[in-house]
Amino acid sequence: MRIFFLLWGLLTAFMVAGQVKISGHVKNQNGKPVSGVSILLKGTYDGTTSDSLGNFSFETTEKGNQQLEASSTGYTTYNTIIQIENKNIINDILLKQSITDLEAVVITAGSFEASDKKKGTVLTSLDIVTTAGADGDITGALKTLPGTQQVGETGGLFVRGGTASESNIYMDGALVHNFFYSSTPGIASRGRFNPFLFKGTIFSTGGYSALYGQALSSALILESNDLPEKTEASFSAHIIGIGGGLQKLAKNKKSSYGFTYNFTHLGLAFAIIKQKQDYFQNPVYHEGDINFRIKTPKNGMVKYYGYFSTGKVGYRVADIDSANLKNALHLKNPNTYHNINWRQNLNNGWKLFTALSVSYNKTEFGQQLQNSANQQLIFQYPVGYEFKNFDINSTQTFTQARVVADKKLGGLSAFRFGADYFYSHEKSTFTLFNGSTYTGAIKDNLLANFAETDIYLSNNLALKIGLRAEHSALMDKWNLAPRVSLAYKLKHKDQLSFAYGDFYQKPEAEYLPAAQSIGYAKATHYILQYQKMTSFRTFRTELFYKNYDHLFKTGLNANGKPQVTGNNGNGYARGIEMFLRDKKTIKNADFWISYSYLDTERDFLNFPYRMAPNFAAKHSASLVLKKFITRLKVNFNMSYSFASGRPYYNIEFDAGQNKYMVTDKGQTINYNNLSLSFNYLPNIGKKDAKTFGVLVLSVNNILGQKQVFNYEYGTITGNKQAIGPTSKRFVFIGYFLSFGTDRTEDAINLNL
Repeated sequence: MRIFFLLWGLLTAFMVAGQVKISGHVKNQNGKPVSGVSILLKGTYDGTTSDSLGNFSFETTEKGNQQLEASSTGYTTYNTIIQIENKNIINDILLKQSITDLEAVVITAGSFEASDKKKGTVLTSLDIVTTAGADGDITGALKTLPGTQQVGETGGLFVRGGTASESNIYMDGALVHNFFYSSTPGIASRGRFNPFLFKGTIFSTGGYSALYGQALSSALILESNDLPEKTEASFSAHIIGIGGGLQKLAKNKKSSYGFTYNFTHLGLAFAIIKQKQDYFQNPVYHEGDINFRIKTPKNGMVKYYGYFSTGKVGYRVADIDSANLKNALHLKNPNTYHNINWRQNLNNGWKLFTALSVSYNKTEFGQQLQNSANQQLIFQYPVGYEFKNFDINSTQTFTQARVVADKKLGGLSAFRFGADYFYSHEKSTFTLFNGSTYTGAIKDNLLANFAETDIYLSNNLALKIGLRAEHSALMDKWNLAPRVSLAYKLKHKDQLSFAYGDFYQKPEAEYLPAAQSIGYAKATHYILQYQKMTSFRTFRTELFYKNYDHLFKTGLNANGKPQVTGNNGNGYARGIEMFLRDKKTIKNADFWISYSYLDTERDFLNFPYRMAPNFAAKHSASLVLKKFITRLKVNFNMSYSFASGRPYYNIEFDAGQNKYMVTDKGQTINYNNLSLSFNYLPNIGKKDAKTFGVLVLSVNNILGQKQVFNYEYGTITGNKQAIGPTSKRFVFIGYFLSFGTDRTEDAINLNL
């Protein structure tokens, strides 16, 4: 036994003598100690964890070159080679923060984003179709967000003091011309596309990416769906028409095709809901789309989408310049849009995206002056009435080709660059009462090059720097637009963002050709944003300032048509916006509140001096509430929108002074609109159901509150009359069926 203890003592002494102590201190990039870090010699059991002060120490009997590894959640793994001999080793460790999608700050200044990739989800497709008063229209729902205006007399997005033409809409990287249906004067048009076509939405109210251009105010960027989860079909019947479609997924789940068709006829609805207009041709629309999607190797995808529509409408309204005459207006509008794109992952972190789009739009619009018997009148005294008889036929053809290369630089940092080519051909023919015709055509080739980089310095700090250059063959001029965005995370889930950028735009075709050589209109954006986001709440507020320069000024040419005479106009837009969305405070309910204050003036078009434009309200606000009542299987939706009165003007050309003059001005009444909708979901909870239905009832402006969007003036007498909605309220009733996929649960789970 004594021999055993002697041998044990000698062995222990030998082992202790062969041990080497490895120690050090662990800190992060900010010089602060990091506790709980796992430190070990790779391939051995020797190691330890750092204490609360970042210190560590352990002993080993290993010799030679060994790999020391340190790891901790939120940091990249540290590795180094150490030489172990007979001396103790001191090795301090610097851990670098790992940059991940879950932890990294998101650049959000000026943008509302909804997708399955980003944390900044604001409005999904389901949000859009369940927002009361939006009528399933993408832009209708966006008008409940801060920065937008409640302009009811025409279509389009009016953002932060900008006109509708200053906001562009993109689908899968390609500019969508004529996103809205063509409309007649004083009646707003809606968007053509179904919200469920898209899996991602970015609505930028300013400071948008260098990948997009030719919009002084904002960009709405839509990303279409990839392959469906499974084959599904749909059918709908409602007060304004019927529709149906199919999405067929291949057995190998690598491709799909689909189509939809919708027929719209507002005759029944207008028979029930009295309209201000006397319709001799109720609005009728045929529209359909087709698509295919093919998955390529390395998670690539080829997608095609084609859209076709045709519509016609005709009605009579009282003539503003007379007591018993009226104007008969008619409109036909064929339209088609096609977009094919391919995205592909390449080697070494490269990605490639290409797209080609073509659109064609034809508008046939005409007006007749008629008597009480609906007979056309053409007389030359009093002077001016004969010009109320005319026809305008216009065609617009647009083509775009795009290529973008994207390189991952490490972590979330990336660099992308590419080019756009736009071809446009717009032709119009104006026919007067006597058969005289005036034809104009505008062609342009615009080339754009762009580059942009995302730099993630840490999970708390990110920077986006971009540059875009464009050349218009028609104008024979270049522009160069720098863009910069910065985001810094303050605490858990709250952050500050800043965006700056220059944005350029050429004049609208209706004001061309210009009387002289002109340049681009320019807007410079400055945006400061604070945002705090959790799983159930989002709060954000933004300060913004836009400086306008080189805005287009117009005069009348020899044919009495507005024409660009120069671009020495200027202006500004500034304000503050707030947005709060809450899915937790009220059980089974989701609501958001938005508010915007806008101070803007501009000197452009025929404005005689700088003044507030007639499409801009100083104050606007919205409250949207969505609540699911489980017992009744009903989804209740409410939206209330408010806007302070907008300025209005009568601007006439004074031949004696050879300039435009404001002959009348004022401010409209405040805008108020309370809308409600109810969705009955009978299949909720039925596990074996093969069809899934939703019954929808919605009422716009349920209180029938008076609304005045603007005022129009007679061209002969100068008489003034209000422009308002076509009816006090509108009621929609419809039933929607889906086969193969139940979307009713999504309406509850995703939103609440």
